[in-house]
Amino acid sequence: MLRYRRAMAAGSSYFFTVVAYRRQSILCDEAIRNALRASIETVRVARPFVIDAWVLLPDHLHCVWTLPDGDADFSTRWMIIKRAVSLACRENYRRADWVTASKLKHRESTIWQRRFWEHQIRDENDFARHVDYIHFNPVKHGYVQRAVDWPHSTFHRYMRDGVYAHDWAIAMESAVLGYD
Repeated sequence: MLRYRRAMAAGSSYFFTVVAYRRQSILCDEAIRNALRASIETVRVARPFVIDAWVLLPDHLHCVWTLPDGDADFSTRWMIIKRAVSLACRENYRRADWVTASKLKHRESTIWQRRFWEHQIRDENDFARHVDYIHFNPVKHGYVQRAVDWPHSTFHRYMRDGVYAHDWAIAMESAVLGYD
């Protein structure tokens, strides 16, 4: 059997996808958002990292983090974040009927899927493509018509910094469809 090995280069940037257990549409709920924000702030004090881009959707999230030089331990950061959210929200989000023997063995909640997907960013072009993907994701999934309309995203920070125009997703879609 092949053992999966994660790419772990210290000081690198990584794209992540983290998914709610059974694709529940709960991640944009205020309680989950608040717990997620608090757990990230706590983790960043002890184990710093930069959030380069982020989008929170109802059943999954995407983000790009950059870790400090000499540090490649994103797995521990995710474990701590997911556990803190699970503990903070367990009263309202625990689904006893979904607790399996495996979930009990691994001490897992019914909020998160067990693993996450990561991709080590290769270069500036790869970084830009992943940041665009993150910010376009709410449009792609049909939650909004324009990226600016999705509240749970770093798109607004990028727009304030002049990276994106207010109508970026509309212009991008037109170019992709050949209307530009």
